[in-house]
Amino acid sequence: MTNEKASGTGAQSVERVFWLLQLIAAAGGSITLTELANRADLPRPTIHRILRTLVADGYLRQLANKSYSLGPGLISLGEAASKQLGMVAHPQLNRLVDQLGESANMAILDGDMLLYIAQVGSKRSMRTITEVGRRSYMHDSGLGKALLSQLDDASVRGIVGRAGMPVHTDTTLPDADSLIGALNEIRATGYSTDEGEQEVGVRCFAVPIPNAPTPTAISVSGPAARLDDEFRDRALPLLFEAAASLSALTRRDG
Repeated sequence: MTNEKASGTGAQSVERVFWLLQLIAAAGGSITLTELANRADLPRPTIHRILRTLVADGYLRQLANKSYSLGPGLISLGEAASKQLGMVAHPQLNRLVDQLGESANMAILDGDMLLYIAQVGSKRSMRTITEVGRRSYMHDSGLGKALLSQLDDASVRGIVGRAGMPVHTDTTLPDADSLIGALNEIRATGYSTDEGEQEVGVRCFAVPIPNAPTPTAISVSGPAARLDDEFRDRALPLLFEAAASLSALTRRDG
């Protein structure tokens, strides 16, 4: 740790560091000093001092074009936090599997992609299985759309513009406008669905975790033949209940 960082004590300094990191992440992972100064509402010398410290400690990198990007030092922190969050979620996911008989999943926003951080599989022979640690697109899954629904439209367009929107099935949303329309409905109802958009024959219901430190969502998924509308009506109250419990455990303001 550099002497400069050690001398920058106090809650205000810590808040500024995290605020700048959040702004860089929101910008897609890299940003110039000028752009950051315009967004941060902090003195330019203060921003420059913090950035130099974060570069020295490996949490940022300065690129050849003089912009700043998120550095490798954040990876181990993110992996540890994701693992811990997944462990916190397991009791709730287990309860959903016991109550509904289908696989339960948890994912977070990871850059421009979805990252699965926990799953409890159904005990049935025909079930959905997703590897923890897998990253995937967000426009074509219930979990992904539940994550995107927590962002503003401009951020959503930026994500799909960078990541792309591959069309996997006849029901995959094909463009940003159709995705934004679906997200508006999700924001109104509080839940999202996957109607075979990533894989034919699979259905999913997902809800966001309110006030989580990073956009987070949980879901139940399985064969579409079993996850009918009657199942949806049973599943949604249980998903909302689980989401509220997880929110109390993980909320960013508590």
